[in-house]
Amino acid sequence: MRKAFSNPSSLALCLLIALSLVLTIGLAQQAPSSQTSGTQAPTQGRQPATRIAQEEQQQGIALRGETSYMPVGQPTGFPAVEQKLSAEKPEVMRRQKALLAERYDLTDRPVPGVSMSGGKPIQGGVRVKLVQGTTWEELASMSPDEIRTKKVFPPGFMPLPHPKQAEGGMVFPHFEIDEMKAQTGRDLTRFDVEFDIPDQFLPEFPPPVFLTTRPDLGDVSQGKLITLANFYDLFNGILNPKQLEGLRLLVTPFPQQQFNVTDDRRAHRAIEGVACLDCHANGHTNGATHLVGDIRPQQFRHRIDTPTLRGVHIQQLFGSQRALKTVEDFTEFEQRAAYFDGDPVIATKKGVNVLERGSQVHDMAEFQEILDFPPAPKLNVLGLLDESKASPAEVRGQAVFFGKGKCGSCHQAPDYTDNIMHNLQVERFYNAHMINGIVAGADGPIKTFPLRGIKDSPPYLHDERLMTLEDTVEFFNLVLGVKLTPQEKSDLVAFMRAL
Repeated sequence: MRKAFSNPSSLALCLLIALSLVLTIGLAQQAPSSQTSGTQAPTQGRQPATRIAQEEQQQGIALRGETSYMPVGQPTGFPAVEQKLSAEKPEVMRRQKALLAERYDLTDRPVPGVSMSGGKPIQGGVRVKLVQGTTWEELASMSPDEIRTKKVFPPGFMPLPHPKQAEGGMVFPHFEIDEMKAQTGRDLTRFDVEFDIPDQFLPEFPPPVFLTTRPDLGDVSQGKLITLANFYDLFNGILNPKQLEGLRLLVTPFPQQQFNVTDDRRAHRAIEGVACLDCHANGHTNGATHLVGDIRPQQFRHRIDTPTLRGVHIQQLFGSQRALKTVEDFTEFEQRAAYFDGDPVIATKKGVNVLERGSQVHDMAEFQEILDFPPAPKLNVLGLLDESKASPAEVRGQAVFFGKGKCGSCHQAPDYTDNIMHNLQVERFYNAHMINGIVAGADGPIKTFPLRGIKDSPPYLHDERLMTLEDTVEFFNLVLGVKLTPQEKSDLVAFMRAL
């Protein structure tokens, strides 16, 4: 030390460093801590993520759970749990249905002359309700900060909670439950919750099946729901042996978090489990919902819509984390982890199905990768409109899609996806708060889903928060700030129905 300070320049340097440290510590002590409760510093000008975290803390929302794991044991037996949760079910559903009624116009108003590929009428019109005293045109003229300050962001544009957010898990529409019970005797009814979105806003059931390998056959489902009871009769002689075996596995039930044989299941009777095509009905979707497995604590987990498997061969990102790069990865991951909320401890308890990669996973993927988009007779080989077949509104809508509307920036022809992730930062428009058990905070990046055949796949967005294509256009008009006119919005919807 003496030797170091014997040099005047060294002494001066040390004094400067010490002074710098004192100033840094002083400033740090004056700055508000992100963990401090009570009054927080103004959030104006801060990054949305920082603002959202502060608002969550101000509302007493825990940003971190006590543990990443679910409880393995159950203190009471199955009869007591069944009785308790069955008694709570009416209030659970009353609360969720009240939220939907507050957000949306759910009346049955199909669009004349427009239907899905199998003939089901399509619901039309903007169904998201505005905050009283506002119009869509007024909202489009406001900045995100102004919308947030005035609290006029439409509630239907905010995250949609699971019908039972506190627990989550797979919940099936009644038509899937009824048909599966009739064909196989397997009951997918949950005694603690039921599906919440009305039938008219869900995909047609059972949906048609189109194969890339046999486009000449059109719909090969014969109007039936594919199950373990009929898959062989429907597809023997159309598929090769590997594809047929893959389909068998896709309709075979295996243990899942809520449907299994343990005493903490949510089915009245012990049950084999669920099958991949219980949600992805006929290789498409029936709208069944779940929660993502990649987020903790529970109130931050996003509701997920079951995406269609049509056109899965052109996709490059899979899973709620979008970290899986092949349909084989996704197929294996689903039954090892996603079936059990991403908890391998629970998977071991309830009976994880470990698939063999070289045969079973491969065979399942082979079938999934020949599921085709529905026919789009107005599109040419490049995925664009053949203007000799399209209506004037569809042609104008295509111009909006690739121009002013900026839709084509992410949804690129011919399949209308760029196969990457985008963060819409919707949290710019509202303050963080709780909605029926879910935190309306930041969604983060979401995958660009293909828009081919989009009219067959309501409701829309990753968590089913948008009931119609008109709702979707209004949502992106606001979020992207493109200021479409009423005519441009109508034309854009017409174009997407032609995809």
